[in-house]
Formats: sequence, C-alpha cells, structure tokens
Amino acid sequence: MNALHLLNARRSGTEPLSELLIERGHFVSRFSPGSSPQVLDLGGRLVLPGLVETHIHLDKACILERCQLAEGTLAEAIAQTRIAKASFTEADVYARGAQVVEKAIMQGTTHMRTHVEIDPQIGLAGFNAIERLKYDYAWAITLEICVFPQEGMLDSPGTESLLCQALEKGAEVLGGCPYTDSDPEAQIRRLFELAVRYDRDLDFHLDFDLNPEGMTLGEVIRCTELHGWQGRVAVGHVTKLSALPLGHLEEVAQALAQAGVSVTALPSTDLFLTARDRFHDKPRGVAPLAQLHRCGVTCSLSTNNIGNPFTPYGDASLVRQANLFANVTQLATEAELLDCLGWVSSQSARLLRLADYGLEPGCRADFIVFDAPSPAAVIAQISPPLMGFKAGRQTFERALPQLLAPR
Repeated sequence: MNALHLLNARRSGTEPLSELLIERGHFVSRFSPGSSPQVLDLGGRLVLPGLVETHIHLDKACILERCQLAEGTLAEAIAQTRIAKASFTEADVYARGAQVVEKAIMQGTTHMRTHVEIDPQIGLAGFNAIERLKYDYAWAITLEICVFPQEGMLDSPGTESLLCQALEKGAEVLGGCPYTDSDPEAQIRRLFELAVRYDRDLDFHLDFDLNPEGMTLGEVIRCTELHGWQGRVAVGHVTKLSALPLGHLEEVAQALAQAGVSVTALPSTDLFLTARDRFHDKPRGVAPLAQLHRCGVTCSLSTNNIGNPFTPYGDASLVRQANLFANVTQLATEAELLDCLGWVSSQSARLLRLADYGLEPGCRADFIVFDAPSPAAVIAQISPPLMGFKAGRQTFERALPQLLAPR
C-alpha cells in the first residue's frame, strides 16, 4: 500500500507545524487500518501543491541554434520557426520536449498544458511526439495537449482536418491563433464550432501587440456566452489589455469575469517581443493580471517558450516567471506575492479545471517542498524546490548548497 506520513511540515509563514497523511496517491485525514506508512520528517520546511504550467510550447523548444535572430519581432519568430520546423521529426520533437519536461519537473511543475502546432507541413508528428512524452513522464507530471493552427487555419487548407484528427486521437484542448488568418474573427467562430462538436476546452493566442485598436477578445467573449462555454475558455498574451486606460480595462475585465474567460500572461515572451519599435519610454507590455484578478477573472502566469526565437532563454521555473512578473508589474506586498504564487498554482489549477488540487484530504498528493519561511518568500527569493512528489511518490530531490569556508 502506498502510504506516506509527513512530519513537521510548514504550510504558511504563521501556522504551527503540521503533519500530512498520504495514501493511495491522495491526502487523507487518517490512515487505513493496517497501513504501514513511510515516515518523512520535513524539519519545518514549506509544503505547497505542485506548480501548474498553463501555456508552454514543447514542440518548438530548444531550437535557437537552428534560427537566425536579427530583429526580435513576432513576425521574425514565426518565420524562423517555420523554417526550422521543416526539419522537425517525431524523434527530434520528443528529445527536445523531454529536456524541457525534465527541467519543469525539477522546478516543481506537476501539471502542464502544452500547445502543439498542427499544419500540413508538420502534420501530426509534433502531436505524436508530445503524446509519447505524456505517457513516458506520467509518473512525474500530468501533460495536457492543446493542438492549434500556428500557421493559420482558414487560409491554410488541410489544417482543420488535421486538427480534427488530433482531437480524435486524444488531444484534450483546442487552441487558436486568430491573427494568423486574414479573418481572425472567422477563425474564432469556427474553433468554437469545433470545440462544441468535440466537447473540448479552448485556449487562444490573442491580441498580441500594444495597439488597443482591433481587439478580437470581444468576439471570444461573445462566442463563449453564445455556446455556453463559460469556464472552458482561456486567452494567452492579450498584451493589448496593457494599453487600455484603467476604466476601459475594468469594463473588459468585468466582461471576461462574467463570461468565465481566463487570462494567461507570458512575461518572458511578451517582454522580449513587444515594443521593439520603441527606444525611450518603452512600455512593459504584459497583461495586467492584478487588475483583472480584482475584477474576478481567473488568471495564470506561464513560460510560453524556451530557447527559440519567441523567447531565447528560460529554465522552466514558474517561480522565476512569477518573480519576473512581480518585478515588471511592481508587486511587492505579501498579498501581491501570494497572488503571483496563485497564478502559477491554485489559479492555474482552476484554469485547467483540476478538481483534486491542493493539500486537503481527498486532493491528489502532488506537492513540492521548499526551504523558505513562507509562500510569499518563495516568489520574493526565487526559491528552488528541494523535492517533489507525484501521487505521493517522490520524483526528484535537490540538495541545499553549502558554503566551503577556509579552515
């Protein structure tokens, strides 16, 4: 019987130390009769639920050396990735994706939604590779695959059929990239029709510039309410929101909250790609999650890309992403840092509709351990997790560094 008894666990910066009981992969209030749990004394270290990555691209990670990076624009990133994608194979995608998955596991991520490009050039090779990763690493991380048309759908014959094939083969989520079609709102409408047909959640790359004009977010909100898809739709980037006056932003935020449309900010990519045409007074250009959160919008922070023309760097640390966002948006109080933590944990879990997330009895025992005095300090100090567990089984361990003073 899989049972684990955690002693001297810290769950906040103020509560007394507690114990956590795990059996059959879940937290429980008491052990079954006859259970013989393994005992682990955490010595006052902090325990948090596993981190949740809501938006990452495993299929095009770690390809920077294959690309020519000159302008640093979105158009260049799409074009250079398209060139590199011509040589992608299933084995290649698997190997690069595995590098990132393993880093993410050791950074405390236990759930991940990965976006996978589908088009006539790559076919289903990327999807098949990530599907293999999903099963090969299920012992440490739960992967959810979102297939989407990076090269356009309505203007790219054959793409819709391939998306449908991927959904029929088990892709859990349908994604969109409306700005890649000549009629972005028509792509949105068609994707909602497919989502209803296949009973899938939706996740869009949306409104990715700093011009407040031409937002397509309103069409996503309209279609969400039209099809009754509240709570099943997410939008990523939406950097146009950062260019809105506060009053207008709050109106949009209230509409998002009412429609149940979630928002994911992707600070590394958004900071790298946006405002390239500005030298002085350069805007930050990331979605204003604090204001959206106050209006009741479910929000998340995520990595997006690692080692490609969209984002040339990254270590798959969601704690680092949360700290970066806190810096950029000038969040510093304990409450604000806890919000940042929530946007890579509890709120991200809500976006992915994870029903058994947390540390309470009945929740799946996916958790991580930090050497930090409080949850807020994890973000402030960019604390690395010391160990992680999936369904109560330990998946990694990181030793604390030691100073070697002269004797």
